[in-house]
Amino acid sequence: MILNTRPADPGMPAHDHVYRHLRSRVMHGDLPPGQALTLRGIGREYEVSMTPAREAVRRLVAEGAFTMSASGRVSTPELSNERIEELAALRALIEVELASRALPRAHLALIERLQTINNAVGEAVTQRNAVSYIRANLEFHRTLYLRAQAPAMLAMAETVWLQMGPTMRALYGRLRRTEPPQFHRLIIAALRAGDEPGLRLAVRSDVTQGLRMLAG
Repeated sequence: MILNTRPADPGMPAHDHVYRHLRSRVMHGDLPPGQALTLRGIGREYEVSMTPAREAVRRLVAEGAFTMSASGRVSTPELSNERIEELAALRALIEVELASRALPRAHLALIERLQTINNAVGEAVTQRNAVSYIRANLEFHRTLYLRAQAPAMLAMAETVWLQMGPTMRALYGRLRRTEPPQFHRLIIAALRAGDEPGLRLAVRSDVTQGLRMLAG
């Protein structure tokens, strides 16, 4: 398994570098559901000892990014339909509220930034690049939700994204998208119009529709 490591920040502890990079890869669907990992393999790829590798994995297991069996086998989660439904419901609750709180602070520069990001989503779809698609899609949502100024709520949303990353990769392959998500356009339109009910509906539809197709 090749992890495509990036150079470590000289001021960052080794375990933190491994944790951050692996967390990003899981969240953006770079690892498929059920992908097995070993501490030895992680240590070798990141050129760290077993201790930083173990600490990084421990943190990611606690966040739900990895599962660990009784025998110590580490892998990305394979979610049941019930778990997918639960996480879809959580996204609907948390992200609709974040969008609603962001609306009063949605200035023109933010809306233009969201349009630019959505163009990148479209390019990833055209290129059939699942990881770029998921990365740009989450950037779209994070950029909007940062305006809510609700860091605890955003952290909860990111934890759900992290647990969903590998499954989102599987979903992307099943949907065979040929165009950007229609609900992004509706989100942008609602922000321009200051339409809170329309915004809430568009966000709820965007974050649940695909996941429920996967669970169906």
